[in-house]
Amino acid sequence: MDNWISRRTFAKRVALSTAMLALNRTVAEAGERGKLHLSTNGYPWLTFYGRAGRDFNAEQDAMLAEVAAAGLDGFEGSAGGPDDLNRLLPLLTKHGLEMRSLYVNSTLHDPDQIQSSIDNIVKIAEKARAAGTRIIVTNPNPIRWGGAENKTDKHLRLQAQALNRLGKKLKGRGMTLAYHFHDIELRMAARELHHMMVGTDPGLVSMCLDAHWVYRGAGNSEVAVFDITRLYAERISEVHIRQSRDGVWTEATGPGDIDYSKLVQLLLERDVRPLLVLEQAVEGKSPKTMTAERAHRESVQYVRRVFAPLA
Repeated sequence: MDNWISRRTFAKRVALSTAMLALNRTVAEAGERGKLHLSTNGYPWLTFYGRAGRDFNAEQDAMLAEVAAAGLDGFEGSAGGPDDLNRLLPLLTKHGLEMRSLYVNSTLHDPDQIQSSIDNIVKIAEKARAAGTRIIVTNPNPIRWGGAENKTDKHLRLQAQALNRLGKKLKGRGMTLAYHFHDIELRMAARELHHMMVGTDPGLVSMCLDAHWVYRGAGNSEVAVFDITRLYAERISEVHIRQSRDGVWTEATGPGDIDYSKLVQLLLERDVRPLLVLEQAVEGKSPKTMTAERAHRESVQYVRRVFAPLA
């Protein structure tokens, strides 16, 4: 009888241990699935390195080591052509970083450049896709960088049509096109930004919401940030995150001009969970108290806490 009870107790303990192992494995897997993936764009590192007198292009290996040390999961690189990825991709692997998105410029308002621009981006995308990239972010070039000239209605219509064509090609390759903008697209009632959304197919063109460029382009307006989010939330595949205080870019993302917890609430209400990319850059009037790595480490801690509901 005692031996039978021992065997029964042993069997129960084995069953309990097996169940606990299964539960722990399930919890671990759920935790991994629920992890908030956080990337950084190359632009902020370029600005930090520039003010420190460092060569961003020559120090890519060291820079990506700092990206990883700051606690980031990925890096959104940029490419002007497929060959630009030859050096970047092995370094990302070396430092354990993903490249879920890639930033490319394009010229899509000029009929003489549209096709060559689309062809180039598709070649870049095909190479990046093999490395795990699924979002191609493009900011169609203005007529002249830093210039006051605005695109005509004809330009805007051509550009929207070109985005549709590019989006269709990328979708056929299992990738997403995300339209990006700066403050220049907020000029004249933000007609360029709006037409790139209203004039394109939602199934082909998504939005990379650059919250702070909306803020600055609309005359430092948080209202504009939330209104644009409400209008196009379902099309937001990626968010670029930057903060300022009194309109000046801060070194690290934290409390400031934009209430990012409100942005998270708006996205959650629409069940939108975009890729999150830090773009906390510095400019002339920014404070000068942190290195790039420290600023990003502090940004990571803040963003992971505020954006945690999206995980």
